[in-house]
Amino acid sequence: MKINHGRLDDLRGGRGPIQEHVIDEFVAGRLSRRDFLRRGTAAGLSLPLLGGILAACGSSAAPTTTTPAPAGKSGATIKAGVVVPTAAINPITIADQGGIECIDQVGEFLVFTDHHLKYHPWLAESWKPNADATVWTFKIRQGVKFNDGRPMTVDDVIYSFKSQCDPKGSSNALSIFGGTLVPDGVVKVDDNTVAFHLEQPNGGFIDAVSNDNYNMIIVPNGYDFHDYEKSFIGTGRFMKTSYTPGTGATFVRNPHYWGTPAKPAKLEFTFYTSEASMTNALQAGDIDTNDGFSVAASPQLLKGGFNVISLKASYHRELSMRNDVPHFANKYVRQAIAYTLDRPAIVQALFHGYADPGNDTPFAPAFPATIGPPAIPQRNKDLKLARELLAKGGVPNGFSAPLLTETLQELPQFAQIIKQAASQIGVDIKLTVETSSKYYGQAVFGKSDWLDGAMSLVDYGARAVPNIYLEAPLQSVNAKTGQGSWNAAHFSNSRYDKLSKEFIATPDLNTQRRLAGQIEQLLLDETPIIYAYFYDWLTATRKNVTGVYPAITGLFLWNAAKT
Repeated sequence: MKINHGRLDDLRGGRGPIQEHVIDEFVAGRLSRRDFLRRGTAAGLSLPLLGGILAACGSSAAPTTTTPAPAGKSGATIKAGVVVPTAAINPITIADQGGIECIDQVGEFLVFTDHHLKYHPWLAESWKPNADATVWTFKIRQGVKFNDGRPMTVDDVIYSFKSQCDPKGSSNALSIFGGTLVPDGVVKVDDNTVAFHLEQPNGGFIDAVSNDNYNMIIVPNGYDFHDYEKSFIGTGRFMKTSYTPGTGATFVRNPHYWGTPAKPAKLEFTFYTSEASMTNALQAGDIDTNDGFSVAASPQLLKGGFNVISLKASYHRELSMRNDVPHFANKYVRQAIAYTLDRPAIVQALFHGYADPGNDTPFAPAFPATIGPPAIPQRNKDLKLARELLAKGGVPNGFSAPLLTETLQELPQFAQIIKQAASQIGVDIKLTVETSSKYYGQAVFGKSDWLDGAMSLVDYGARAVPNIYLEAPLQSVNAKTGQGSWNAAHFSNSRYDKLSKEFIATPDLNTQRRLAGQIEQLLLDETPIIYAYFYDWLTATRKNVTGVYPAITGLFLWNAAKT
């Protein structure tokens, strides 16, 4: 690498310690170009600045700042098939795919995460962490209006975050904010600036203010979230004109939008209770795009008649086994179940290769910190070992256990595979497949089949960093802070809690990799959750439709057009 040190020193001027560290790691050759762009944007280095640093270090290619403008004229009506929302549309409580895709059209976040896991300014123009990543400061974009015409201010940002991080509240975002951010930590610096003073260091906090934290759209100061279905208030490119629970919704351009207007003049959402009916509608031409499909249920969409958008990320399923009930309280029993699964065969059968085998940790191949083979051996099917582990766990002749899951994409088929695989070692799984609304229930302990079942198989969307996967489903439950709010395995391990918090705190990739290796080894030994695969997200559109952008959480249609 031939470095222009004079130019590089000019570009480094005025950067914070974490930003300096990212630059140093790249210059020293310890970060790849891709990781440099990811971590640089996360630390608040703009893409033009990153491009200048790349050039100063001898790289001829600057980072892409925007996606190419899609073909097609503006003004179309885009008809989208969306899975039916399982509950009322409310940014505080929303947790399901259909609901998220509704608020994505009207709401906006401080930061946008793209397909390459880079972060872009949105309602925040810039951001910067302090030296130990305990304070993150954001400059808020000026001149923004809500879709009812009122101006957006820093006070609106502060109210939105205070509401979502209140441990006394019911926000789904506590799965991310628990133990990290409380209302007193959201501080107005001036009329253009907000600072987040964290309860503990968090090198990846930028993800918590992005669309990855899908609850965190900005609403007006003092807004009553229970009224959301009436107004669909937001600063986004669209505004709601109608919403009928269980049926559909329509959106039109927001005349008050602060940036480039949406290409479509109108969006028409039709809600579907099954993937099969959505796929039939796409094939019949009743809709222009779906919000995702599975290879297992809709393989015909891969045969050339449609545009297929494939997004490789950290989408996965989690098979939790409660660590506090008979049989599953013994780690050898949990390991035995894991060794019954033929992961490459599952990937082929359910995804035709559009997936990667998992290794019973939440570190997807897409994450830079993931430690794969040979350092961490891949867990493979081994029935002999599984039977030995079952005997070691005190149940040599097997046992019976209930498994609960939901009617979403390939989950019912995967559940049948789990049932059949376990039967080979004498474990009789009693399978119940429920609607998503019944399965999730109220999404709190004691009122949710998802969180209360002895075995629970649930869907997880993608994230740009593994933080949420390390926190909500695996950290020991602390009702006071919201920690462990999705811990369906009822896993409690003090060493794991310590390692995961250290991982989240550090902004240094090499330190993260060291900690990731220890976490992966611990989880393979304990096996509270089985991660059998990480799959590609697939979205299909009609051949004449362009510009549909499925992000790692949600579906964005502002550039959609028809040719």
